[in-house]
Amino acid sequence: MAVTSPPHPVPDAAEILRARYARRLPARLEDLAGPARGLVDLPLHVVWSGRRSFEVDRPRARMGLYRTVLAEGQREDLARFLDRDLLIGQWPVLRTLISSQIRDVWDEAFPELTLARRPAA
Repeated sequence: MAVTSPPHPVPDAAEILRARYARRLPARLEDLAGPARGLVDLPLHVVWSGRRSFEVDRPRARMGLYRTVLAEGQREDLARFLDRDLLIGQWPVLRTLISSQIRDVWDEAFPELTLARRPAA
């Protein structure tokens, strides 16, 4: 029995994930108008098990919130729960804690995040 190649190239899982995350991106970072302080309770469609409440004022809790929303949130969730300035400020560390697909999509779409990683001259 002969093995034949599919007529069209099959995308790999990383490509599929990158496309999924790219569709969720806000048009611009200024659209991220989430809270900069206080308690955030994520809806079940974003986090269906485990911790759902996060204290934005606590850096570790905020990092968990942002990791969860970046991985599981839709475009509306990103705008509702993420704050532009907090995202930029914690991006150098946060980008090491998320998947490469999420990181690559956000780095490519928003050069200001990449600039935040560079040390001041």
